[in-house]
Amino acid sequence: MNRSKVLKQQLNALLVERINEPVALLELIDSIQRLGVGYHFEEEIKVTLDNIYASGNIQHSWSDDLYRVSLAFRLLRQHGYHMSSDVFGRFKDEKGNFKLSLIGDVKGMLNLYEAAHLCLPREYVMDEAWGFTNRNLKKALMDQIEPSLAQKIQHSLEIPLHWRTIRQEAKHYMGDYAQEDHMVPILLEFATLDFNSVQCMHQENLTNMSRWWADLGLSTNLPFARDRLVETLWCTIGLIFEPEFSMTREALTKINCLIASIDDVYDIYGSQDELELFTTAVQTRVDAMESLPDYMKICYLALYNTIDEISYNIMKEQGLDIKNNLKKMWAELCKAFLVEAKWFKMSYTPTLDEYLSNGWISSSRPLILVHAYFLVAQNITEEAINCISNDLNLIRWPSLMFRLCNDVATSADEIQRGDAATSIQCYMHETGASEEVAHSNIKELIRDVWKKLNGECLTPSLFPKPYVNIVVNLARVAYCLYRCGEGYGNPNFDTREHVKELLFQPMPTT
Repeated sequence: MNRSKVLKQQLNALLVERINEPVALLELIDSIQRLGVGYHFEEEIKVTLDNIYASGNIQHSWSDDLYRVSLAFRLLRQHGYHMSSDVFGRFKDEKGNFKLSLIGDVKGMLNLYEAAHLCLPREYVMDEAWGFTNRNLKKALMDQIEPSLAQKIQHSLEIPLHWRTIRQEAKHYMGDYAQEDHMVPILLEFATLDFNSVQCMHQENLTNMSRWWADLGLSTNLPFARDRLVETLWCTIGLIFEPEFSMTREALTKINCLIASIDDVYDIYGSQDELELFTTAVQTRVDAMESLPDYMKICYLALYNTIDEISYNIMKEQGLDIKNNLKKMWAELCKAFLVEAKWFKMSYTPTLDEYLSNGWISSSRPLILVHAYFLVAQNITEEAINCISNDLNLIRWPSLMFRLCNDVATSADEIQRGDAATSIQCYMHETGASEEVAHSNIKELIRDVWKKLNGECLTPSLFPKPYVNIVVNLARVAYCLYRCGEGYGNPNFDTREHVKELLFQPMPTT
């Protein structure tokens, strides 16, 4: 038996041993997830959280312990349990404000801050918790607190735990976890071995995709288009990194590469007449290619060959013909691209609502999420197909977030270049607000969209857990990709470092 299997058995035994130590058990589960190995222990984690949820400890035994209540609340919400935010009412004073005495419990405040990012729409106590902890954690950084705790606070204020991509967090947390009071050596060893093993599989994906991309020839025939294969795979790993989804990862990487090339045709190169022809061709496909200019023909063939390949594999594996569903999504995307091209050529600035109604589609993420569903789901029903092919909030909210995060990151450069209006410019034009105020309002809108997505994840649906994970991971990728600027079209230092860490730098083993 290899070392990883031995360690996994020992960790399973440890989860059982700690059944009567609920806080230690929650800390262990939290560490397992943050180290990126939660997918190995899904059933064990579910059984444990079922027991903790049923025990009532959060409402009763732990009533005065902010750290315990916040940790349990976050983990249970994250796994779809309907935890009421009323559990935080006991930490308020008679005026309805969070007690000032909590300011001294910096570790508890940090956990409440993280829990507040699982907030739902109109969940005012969690909004208040976010404001209280955000304000007082910033003050705590100015005090003489333990350096390792200060580092954790700084990182969480920059990017909350719920918004971090799983693999990036795993790489980051391995260094911190070695210093934790509750560190379990066998867990750190297992996570290190697993990270390196999965990284090798991701490198195989990169080798396969590099060969495919070279054979496809788009980078040669469309020299104006972005050539971002490595960054594209990195984004796809953010959506779905687990070893068993290697084929899904490669299919989604192909689709993302095609999207980038076609987007650049609409944004950079195509004339209005050519874009109209291409959009019609994607919608009809009846002898459509003959009317296209040569550079568009290769895009068109690459697009439909990819649709045919994915449709064939789904038909072979599940007996479903999804070609029309995929064609419909590509047609919708191209129509949205065309709308934005027309706005730009007309120098038209839409209202914010008008922009967002088109922008969540032109983000191309609905197309990605529909493909992802067919690639990961099993026993697909007609009801699920009908549901996912229509206006579904589970797809809308992460797609809208992707659009908004992109806009916040790129709007300053686009204003300077005179590019098409983003949500920032639309807000400024509609309200007369300054660029600073517009940025602030769009960032607040991103927080509101996160709340809606959190709510969707707690709503019973037809969709399997691996798919819902992809949906949430898409929102995380959006935030991380655009947090420090345009991380895809013009990769910045952070993006390049993240790519190197995840794809090319293994964790050292002892």
